[in-house]
Amino acid sequence: MQAGVNRIMNNTDKYLALRAQYPVFEYVAYHHEVCGEGLRVWFDFRMGDVEFHPTALVERRPFLDFDKDIDWIVFNIGMVELVSYWKCACPPTVRVLCGALTDSQVVFWKKLYWNGLGEFYYTNDISESQESFMEVESGKLKVEIPADADKGFSSQFSISNSYLVPVGGGKDSVVTLELLRRAGKKIRPLIMNPRGATVECAAKAGFAMDEVLVIRRTIDKTLLDLNAKGYLNGHTPFSAMLAFYTMLASALSGVPNVALSNENSANEATVLVRDQNGANENGWSYVNHQYSKSLEFEDDFREYVNEELRMKNEESSFNYFSFLRPLSELQIAMLFSRFTQYHDVFRSCNVGSKQDIWCGHCAKCLFAYIILSPFIEPTRLNAIFGKAMLDDTTMEHEFRQLVGEAETKPFECVGTVSEVRQALAMATARWYKEKRPALLDNIDSLDNQVNQIDLGHLDDLGNLTADERKILQDACTEKSN
Repeated sequence: MQAGVNRIMNNTDKYLALRAQYPVFEYVAYHHEVCGEGLRVWFDFRMGDVEFHPTALVERRPFLDFDKDIDWIVFNIGMVELVSYWKCACPPTVRVLCGALTDSQVVFWKKLYWNGLGEFYYTNDISESQESFMEVESGKLKVEIPADADKGFSSQFSISNSYLVPVGGGKDSVVTLELLRRAGKKIRPLIMNPRGATVECAAKAGFAMDEVLVIRRTIDKTLLDLNAKGYLNGHTPFSAMLAFYTMLASALSGVPNVALSNENSANEATVLVRDQNGANENGWSYVNHQYSKSLEFEDDFREYVNEELRMKNEESSFNYFSFLRPLSELQIAMLFSRFTQYHDVFRSCNVGSKQDIWCGHCAKCLFAYIILSPFIEPTRLNAIFGKAMLDDTTMEHEFRQLVGEAETKPFECVGTVSEVRQALAMATARWYKEKRPALLDNIDSLDNQVNQIDLGHLDDLGNLTADERKILQDACTEKSN
């Protein structure tokens, strides 16, 4: 079983002991200053005698205005950063000393923390409930939101045509970049912690690095040391953290539209957690590895920004949405297959991200290979990934997870079971009529699955404008050359 799915059975005793040892986690302060390199932000968290001071740097660019009032944005970034540090001991009380939260804001944060940590609780086999996992207390110091916060989006671009596009180095953000760029929109790529694939994808889209908004985020080494000592560890909602950093990027750049690349399969649960009577077990009914990429989070975040932070007016609004939400992974793969200039530089493998490679042994690599297999000829696909992944029988377990013949889906950003099975059916019909790859030998019948997902149909999901939906619709119904 792959490491990302292994459960640490019954870690509850450690969980309870650490909560007793560290009863309070404090958000002490947040800071920001303009320096030679750009805008530096950092945070002070405290847990008993342990302190954490994570940092981030927005690199200096000519198109950024560092004179904006961003105090209130940085405070909120700290609220989402803290959960990565809180989870090492899970103190029952979070005390916010540097700002005041309304009751509705506390509800937002607790829901985000709870659902974003669903995988953490599941993989650590910890029994807990949403009611008791955390209490949030805040001080009396009010973080002031500027009266004209919603008017801070003056831009060198036309408001309606300018988009920040976070680039992760995978196929999804490439499709967003290319479709918006080809539709004549003004694009500002955003890269957090640049690596080979992200830089190369931006370059293939025609952007030099001085045209890219870059954020470098650093994890405090103290957390890594505690992890090495056996403190609690696990998945946290990275995409939610990115969402709050895009709010900062939007304010500094004057570009109001933030176009994410989360597809509709991000809404599917990774594993259902229920008891024999069908009631919620441990306080939740599902665990979704991709919760902070889901439409539920997107809608909650948009409401939080618009209602709690007043970032909305009739002329220009901070507009966070996923451009690819109406699409399936299969449609995104179809579109990506047309952009051949990216095929040798994109990477979606988390295991090999530091080396900027496809590791060739994880569920994410296998999924990417499968979902592209109907659209890219096998010899070319093997060259991209470094091997014929469907002939690798050491990947049997991950394969069974992806096709729905195991207890859970992989805890990775992968598509739905139906998408995987249709991709395999389509690839078999197109490329493997005479001889199937080894992993397909024992799979349940794929008959009648070739056309289950209509590649020309857009789901009625998301927060897109009519113009943005038309861009997607035209692309999906365009015939490939």
